[in-house]
Amino acid sequence: MGSSGLFTTAVPILSGSHTLFYAIAGLVCAFYLVRPFLSPLRSVSGPFLARYTDAWFLWRVYRGHVEQDFIALHKKHGAIVRYGPDRYSIEDLEAPKIIYGHGNSFVKSSLYRSYALPGEQDWNMFAVENPKPHSQLRRQLQSTYSLTALISYEPYVDECSRVLKQRLEEVSAAGLPIDLGHWLQCYAFDVIGLITYGSRFGFLDRGEDVHGIISAIETSLNDSFHISMYPSLRVPVALLRRWLSGGKSGFAYVSRFVQQKIERYRVDTKTATRETKKEESGKMQSFLEKFLQKHEADPTNFTLMHIFSGSAANVAAGSDTTGTSLSAIFYHLLKRPDCFQKLREEADAVQPSRQNEFTFHEALGMPFLQAVIKEALRIHPAFGVPLERVVPEGGATIAGRFFPAGKKVSIHCWVEHRNELIFEDPDEFRPERWLIEDESKLALMNRHWIPFGLGSRTCIGRHISMLEIAKLVPRLVRDFDFKLQERPEALWKTKNMTFVKPQNFVVTISARGG
Repeated sequence: MGSSGLFTTAVPILSGSHTLFYAIAGLVCAFYLVRPFLSPLRSVSGPFLARYTDAWFLWRVYRGHVEQDFIALHKKHGAIVRYGPDRYSIEDLEAPKIIYGHGNSFVKSSLYRSYALPGEQDWNMFAVENPKPHSQLRRQLQSTYSLTALISYEPYVDECSRVLKQRLEEVSAAGLPIDLGHWLQCYAFDVIGLITYGSRFGFLDRGEDVHGIISAIETSLNDSFHISMYPSLRVPVALLRRWLSGGKSGFAYVSRFVQQKIERYRVDTKTATRETKKEESGKMQSFLEKFLQKHEADPTNFTLMHIFSGSAANVAAGSDTTGTSLSAIFYHLLKRPDCFQKLREEADAVQPSRQNEFTFHEALGMPFLQAVIKEALRIHPAFGVPLERVVPEGGATIAGRFFPAGKKVSIHCWVEHRNELIFEDPDEFRPERWLIEDESKLALMNRHWIPFGLGSRTCIGRHISMLEIAKLVPRLVRDFDFKLQERPEALWKTKNMTFVKPQNFVVTISARGG
């Protein structure tokens, strides 16, 4: 057979191969396109693209306002919304109890893995998915974060509030506008640094991002949020960041800082006499000291990794939660001058001399202050990520619809806090709503007030955040006058990088006269 014969024989074979390839490709595409319409949840509405891919969610995360996107989705589509092929957001009065109730078997989804490096999940309370190791770790740490432990941390908060007051007095004397959100975050970082490590980072002293710590945390949270649906990318992204920074990032500084603290503690412990140990036992203790004592008592079950991870989580999560919440409180107070004045009158009544820091006990006894805090955290919760869980084996009925096992369901606190069945006029800042006498209504609102999460995975550091907030707010309201800048370039803006942080909170400030 000649070459021409071979060619004519090969053409049909190749042509047949191409036909088979195109047929298979067509079947795969057809299945991919049709599959969503074969699902028992096919009637759940949402963005069209979300039926086929997580790209819609990823794009909205990238834009930085996903909390507003979720609110808009529920307004348009109702109680159940699809935001990915197997992801569903729920707005229903009974859903929180079903999904997050104690003893329920809904586990965290892989969305959280990106917030911890591989091998770190067992020590990272936020990222760990399995309830059993989470419960064990929480039990080990619970006493350190308890309400009774708060009293020992008050002097740390007082020290930082005094420094902040000094900085604000200096700023007010200059008469220049300032980004109040920046200073409130400096306060939050220095308090959590002092509580955690026994030393302030120095944000308040310098008024700037010390060693790039804030920038490093923001970058890490931003990366984690952006790749949350692809957690396998966490390691290469982290290694790339480390390489680009040349080992000089804020995280590298914190790591060296902690290592130095540990070594100093070990040296001091070895050289301490019985008398000095007795004296030290009566002094304030930082988290790091308490963690190291736990490690010495049980090094097998409370490792150095527990110490590093636990203290780092304090700084990363605690500073952003508190700083963002404080900004939200003051922003909404300045938008409601009548509320600001009412809170000032309450503060003056508690401390007429205007000389001292407010104790936590005093702050808890100020009903309008507590209402202001609750309302600000309702209308602007710091956390901006859907609280995603995996439907357990056997499936579950939520909001009147059956969800098969393996589907991912979530409640977004920004959506929950704007449910009109729970909160009337949900877009209005009204602290008075928390001062009503209708106990059943109050109970309903409290059940669905979830700025720190809910169920067994509630933020373990919430009491510390509330301590910092409750002590600082009345002091600043009592001692300073603030004026919100209304110029277009100074308007309040936010960006959701796991936490919904203010980007532009410009005010003028003056020391209160009289």
